[in-house]
Amino acid sequence: MTRHAAIRPMAPRDPHEPHRAATPLELLFDLVTVIAIAAAAAALHHAIAADHAVEGIIGYAVAFFAIWWAWMNYAWFASAYDNDDAVTRLLTMTIMGGALLLAAGIERFAAKLDLSLVLGGYVVMRLGMIAMWLRAARNDPPRRAGALRYAGGIALAQLYWAALYFGLPPQPPVLLPLIMLGWAIELAVPAVAERAAETPWHRHHIVERYGLLTIIVLGEVLLAATLALEKAWDGSFDMRLVHTALSALVITFAMWWLYFAREPQLSSNRLSRSLQWGYGHVLVFASGAAVGAGFAVLVEILTGHSKIGLRAGDLAVAIPLGLYFLSLWLVRDRFELSGAARWVLPLSAAAIVALPFAIPALEAIAVLAVAAVAARAALAARSVSGAAADA
Repeated sequence: MTRHAAIRPMAPRDPHEPHRAATPLELLFDLVTVIAIAAAAAALHHAIAADHAVEGIIGYAVAFFAIWWAWMNYAWFASAYDNDDAVTRLLTMTIMGGALLLAAGIERFAAKLDLSLVLGGYVVMRLGMIAMWLRAARNDPPRRAGALRYAGGIALAQLYWAALYFGLPPQPPVLLPLIMLGWAIELAVPAVAERAAETPWHRHHIVERYGLLTIIVLGEVLLAATLALEKAWDGSFDMRLVHTALSALVITFAMWWLYFAREPQLSSNRLSRSLQWGYGHVLVFASGAAVGAGFAVLVEILTGHSKIGLRAGDLAVAIPLGLYFLSLWLVRDRFELSGAARWVLPLSAAAIVALPFAIPALEAIAVLAVAAVAARAALAARSVSGAAADA
């Protein structure tokens, strides 16, 4: 079978393949993912602005988990098995169609707890992954047991979601624990499957894929900055909106700088470390997009379209930004840094969240975010220099 055949075996990729980068198909997949993330962030910002923060956060968490989990599973599979044949392309496009269906249902879920479109889109995405894993099981005999565990575990989880939807409709107090049980089933699948046979994922490729999604979620903050500037010149000039846009820009740059620091994101291929890093990034992604939702809430407040006050709006930015800092500590800094540098992000996270309770805080939050970048970089460089001197 030639390299350009329409259908090729789903053979494993070389985990040490040089110059491995994201493919055009993966980038198209990311484009669909950003639409779903934008829909989830928009639902969150509308809920907070309407003074329904608790309901909004729950809905956002449910929707974002579905988006992230489907994206993550595809990213790790493609890192190990992407052969770019016609079947792979069609299955990937099927998964993309499910992502769009999921995105279309987020507003209905946020307003009415209607899971139909969200769940339908999610199941379509996961059925595509079952087919992918069955192809891998057929064409990679040494790792067949692991691939079949993936396919079987994903199928079991989808049966659970279907039973949840078609069974007796639960009331909201019961719905959340049942959803969390479904999450637990989903999260257990890779841990169980990888212990049977570890997939040959490519570390550089995976780190790049996660970095690209981070840039996508940071785009939500820049989108809110654009919205603030647009509203600032909408009829009458409002300097407060300009300050909001500038703060959003500065905070976006700080978030980018912290994520793409010189320290490696994933310096070990051990399964336990890979699972911590891979799973922990859901907090990085979700909090990053939520910062954008928080800035959109501030725009609503400053233009008189919100039921909450300015301090609550500052908290809508500060809380997810603090969580973003803490998440980077959880997935990277506590492993890669030592000494005082290791504690810059958690201490900065606590200060950022506390700041709105003390003073009108948006510009101060931006200054603190920049200070955290500078302090972490200086202390990390000093730590490296000290280690080199000791050697």
